[in-house]
Amino acid sequence: MIIWWRRLRAMTVKELRQLGRDAALLFFFLWAFTFNIYEAGGGINMQLRHARIMVHDADHSVSSRELLNRFHPPYFAFQGELPDLAEGQRLMDRGATLAILDIPPRFHESLVAREPTSVQLLVDTTSSPQGLSAASYAGRIVGEFGLDAAGRRAGPDAGEAPDAPVVTSQHRVWYNPEQNETWFQSVAELLSMITVFSTLLPAAALVRERERGTVEQLLVSPLTPFQIMFPKVIAMTLVIVTGTAASTFGIIQGVFHVPVKGSVILFFALTTLYVFTTAGLGLMIATFAGNQAQVGLMNILVVAPMLLLSGTWAPPEAMPEWVRGLMVFSPLHYFINIAYGILLKGSGLDLLWDSALTMALLGGALFGFGVWRFRRQFA
Repeated sequence: MIIWWRRLRAMTVKELRQLGRDAALLFFFLWAFTFNIYEAGGGINMQLRHARIMVHDADHSVSSRELLNRFHPPYFAFQGELPDLAEGQRLMDRGATLAILDIPPRFHESLVAREPTSVQLLVDTTSSPQGLSAASYAGRIVGEFGLDAAGRRAGPDAGEAPDAPVVTSQHRVWYNPEQNETWFQSVAELLSMITVFSTLLPAAALVRERERGTVEQLLVSPLTPFQIMFPKVIAMTLVIVTGTAASTFGIIQGVFHVPVKGSVILFFALTTLYVFTTAGLGLMIATFAGNQAQVGLMNILVVAPMLLLSGTWAPPEAMPEWVRGLMVFSPLHYFINIAYGILLKGSGLDLLWDSALTMALLGGALFGFGVWRFRRQFA
């Protein structure tokens, strides 16, 4: 048994040294867990920001200017006034503006005379999330303008009447009170990078041995196929967990000030379990790939569906039912629930045990299949 452990330690150290000599892969790894996390957290914003809007104002009144002034930064960026709607249509076709606000003639007179009136908003929804957000924000702005105008018509004391109906909205935003999108994006990118390297590094290590012809030398040594394969998984797990620690404490906490509300030990313990079990996919890839270029391509083929089915890019509720059925086979889907639960919600194992158990069973099956493929190939 002592010899077995000594062989395991020697092979693990060998794998770490080999990774340190692979400058290209090491650079990719360092970039992915540092600058890539920073770029994703600080540079990507899915909310409406500085949407370009132009106006066709056929009224030029106090009311039209008041309405237009409500379309202000950071949600909208006013680009100028149009002489006619045809010019606006041409600009929208070229992508020069996202929305056009059309204010009709006699807009102010209709409001003063208590007559119904309306404005038109043309929105470019080529990018549907941005267009729908712009339409939603604009609808809310026009609605508030209409309520204010109706309040002024009713008189200054109308809102103070004791029998006037009043609806008070009280919001309670949990887990991310400032609704800072950086918190979600930085953690999501970290989980994606953990998944990418959990499959890429073990596969690259095995195929590197095959390219250099050293795997045959190892097979004729006293080492078993398990003693050849298992140290690669251990070494790459150590490297990925180290990169996760650097991102968590250096970028996510240090730069973006994301609070870690749960147990750090539990987070890294379950991260280690996830990396260890997902490495089985890397072993499976290595049995099909002939060189490191093929490993990279096959890694994309395996990881891309995992990311799409994880719930990172789109909530499960927004997906078709048959796609939601496929999500149960993605280990990342459960790891996301675990990571966000621990980091942002402060959840413990008493709440996350079912996700952790499912992730372990699914990952264990993948790891077992990868080991079976590897042993069968070199038996």
